[in-house]
Amino acid sequence: MRNIAVVVCCCLMLFSCAWVKVSPLGEGVRLVQSTRAVQSCKRLGNVNAKVVSKVVFDRDAEKVAAELANLARNEAALLGGDTIVPITEIHDGRRRFGVYQCFKSGADRAPAP
Repeated sequence: MRNIAVVVCCCLMLFSCAWVKVSPLGEGVRLVQSTRAVQSCKRLGNVNAKVVSKVVFDRDAEKVAAELANLARNEAALLGGDTIVPITEIHDGRRRFGVYQCFKSGADRAPAP
């Protein structure tokens, strides 16, 4: 009985933590939900993100969405982007994001013309 309790506690801890962390570069990338927010921005391309969405049972949808966004933020930073917008819905732990440059490079973060 004690072993079962230990296994259950370990599983709960495993599934409660985020598996994907935002990189230092990714911290400079914001997630917006609407393409209206990026109308005046320069489009740099797309990134595809994929995480495990099912481990014996379906993982929490909000955690999966957050991890996908974290991955996309990390990848967008490598492309020189500072903003991402979801393009697709989440399906089987996958989602596509548009990558944009909305702010000038460097310390000031004024919107790009």
